[in-house]
Amino acid sequence: MSDNLQTPPPSPSPLPPPEAGKLPINWEREVLEKLVFATIKEQRANRRWSIFFKIFLLLALFLAIASYFNLSFLGGESEVGRHTALIEIEGNIESEGSGAADVVIPALNKAFADEGSVAVVLHINSPGGSPVQAGMIVDEIQRLRKGYPDKPLYAVVDEICASGGYYIAASADEIYVNKASIIGSIGVLMDGFGFTGAMDKLGVERRLLTAGENKGFMDPFSPQSAKHKEHAQVMLNEIHEQFIDVVRAGRGKRLHETPEMFSGLFWTGTRAIKMGLADDLGSVDSVARDVVKAEDIIDYTQHEGLPERVLKKFGAAMGSGAMKAAIGESARLSVK
Repeated sequence: MSDNLQTPPPSPSPLPPPEAGKLPINWEREVLEKLVFATIKEQRANRRWSIFFKIFLLLALFLAIASYFNLSFLGGESEVGRHTALIEIEGNIESEGSGAADVVIPALNKAFADEGSVAVVLHINSPGGSPVQAGMIVDEIQRLRKGYPDKPLYAVVDEICASGGYYIAASADEIYVNKASIIGSIGVLMDGFGFTGAMDKLGVERRLLTAGENKGFMDPFSPQSAKHKEHAQVMLNEIHEQFIDVVRAGRGKRLHETPEMFSGLFWTGTRAIKMGLADDLGSVDSVARDVVKAEDIIDYTQHEGLPERVLKKFGAAMGSGAMKAAIGESARLSVK
């Protein structure tokens, strides 16, 4: 063999693996890169959540404003043809809920103003409540009936239409009931409690300071004053007469008055028809079909959305706290 042949240089041997317990040469850079990427990822996630909550709050505010102004494109009644307008009054007649004047009156105005509505039906299921709220609704009904003389208003009773509920129903052209409905309770009450006996037994002393001799009117922790009791009775009698006047004006000659009619008693629907407190048996569907002759029923009841309920509850809680601190809650006045 030739002596000129050269042997190739030996190939470099691979680097030995890092010894156990020792970090790679560029470990600081790798750690920093991981930290940077993790920080960027967290910032992006926080930004997405921030955008989501901002959009949610803006949407809630928009829905509250839209519900307040009753915008038609958010579920309001679309323009339809000939129909029966329905307004639901459910529960106590008070400053909140479907029996509140602020809820019923706008619905009444919208129902009467709609050219497609042939008649308006109040579907009532109420044991009574505030004479103020009921009176405001009745005043608006009387105004609307004068403004729309060709558009009748009917009241249809569900389970019960008593006291403040009947106060409102009496202003309708006709009242329809179920034979087992509860009708009547034409009266007024003011209720409360007296704790003076329990306080004497427990040795509790009432310390009440007032500026004005009658400022502690009907205080439940003080003995009942004959003067205050007489004044309260006069006030109740006056409101009762207002109630009676509304019933007489609304029912007219159909009313067959008896000594017990305005005593606060109530009767079944069948008995109420005989007494002239109601006109006939019927439901919302039967009245729309047989009386109004317009079977299509459109509900004009103003239903509060979640955003509006939250805003109203917050405002009511603030106002209620201030009111309770100012005048207390010693007595409640109700048409019940």
